[in-house]
Amino acid sequence: GHLVSLVLPGGASSSAGMMPAMQRFQVVDTFSSGLYEFDKALAYVALPQAQKMLRMPGSITGIEARVSDIYNARAIGEVLVDRLGFPYLAQDWMQMNHNLFSALKLQKTVMFIILVLIIIVAAFNIASTLIMMVMEKTRDIAILKAMGATDWSIKKIFVYKGLVIGTVGTFFGLIAGFLLCLILSSYQFIELPRDVYFFTTLPVDLEFLDVLVITLSTIGICFFATLYPSRKAARLNPVEAFRYG
Repeated sequence: GHLVSLVLPGGASSSAGMMPAMQRFQVVDTFSSGLYEFDKALAYVALPQAQKMLRMPGSITGIEARVSDIYNARAIGEVLVDRLGFPYLAQDWMQMNHNLFSALKLQKTVMFIILVLIIIVAAFNIASTLIMMVMEKTRDIAILKAMGATDWSIKKIFVYKGLVIGTVGTFFGLIAGFLLCLILSSYQFIELPRDVYFFTTLPVDLEFLDVLVITLSTIGICFFATLYPSRKAARLNPVEAFRYG
């Protein structure tokens, strides 16, 4: 393996001032954690060598504990600190990676806004399709109203049609998204730039609540897109329609 030199600032004091501690190590193997921040800056050395380099014989700076329930790490850390007492303190993985999680939360919110905007554009297409249909079916609507159809029943026809288009589109979109996530979780074929993102590959995690919110939002937007065309159809005057139709 290759030889590397580790330099530790603030080593031994001499007549020339503080001399940095330096030691040569042989690289025997490499590892990949999947997190670029760790991969670029973290190295494992034998404990006695680290103690010698830091001039801390028989002592350590910290202990890492792996827990089975990662979301209970903070409570476990508090229990450990209570048992050990002062001056020990515990720092869990959420505190250590706070900036990363804040960035991911912001990114998730922005992505939801972008998705809603895309859905609104699609909803306008549904609305324009329904408006064109109202114009094409003016004579048919007039006949239905002349036969005794109420405004509400005419409105329901176009609302249901718009909702069917929206629901079918949402369903096929969900299936496509689910299949893509399934493939991504099995085959990591999307690689991310190491120096830009924290991850080397695109991580996938399906959240039921997120899927539910997106689905309900989509159907809700599609419903609102049907209101104007259906109202226009319901307010159609059969006498005027027959006169000009």
